[in-house]
Amino acid sequence: MAEAALAPVPVSELERRLGIEVTSAAPGRVEGSMPVDGNRQPFGMLHGGASCVLAETLASVGACLHFAPGAAAGTELSATHLRPVTGGRVTGVATALRLGRTQATYSIDVTDERGRLVCVARLTCVATAGPSAGH
Repeated sequence: MAEAALAPVPVSELERRLGIEVTSAAPGRVEGSMPVDGNRQPFGMLHGGASCVLAETLASVGACLHFAPGAAAGTELSATHLRPVTGGRVTGVATALRLGRTQATYSIDVTDERGRLVCVARLTCVATAGPSAGH
């Protein structure tokens, strides 16, 4: 599939605060990253919730592209945190498992700068009526 523009849907306040950057986007595969700095929990490690926001953002971008010109909303997110990260950037890759007429499911791998898995997640999105629903 051809790569889409990198701003297919509005960027949320949360995504800006976490420093999430989408680097490539197509309905079947979306990549992006975020800094660990500013997204740590009190013990100095990347907050698991931040990993989940990255995962949901990337998969939702793919779903929005798939459902274009509509939007998508996540309905179920599961994540397993595999290793701590204390610095640098983490990168996420959302890969479509199924792109249906009204539902899309993605698997998301989040890795550290050494390519080690930090988090694995799965997100299911449903098509929504308009772009204001966002991700």
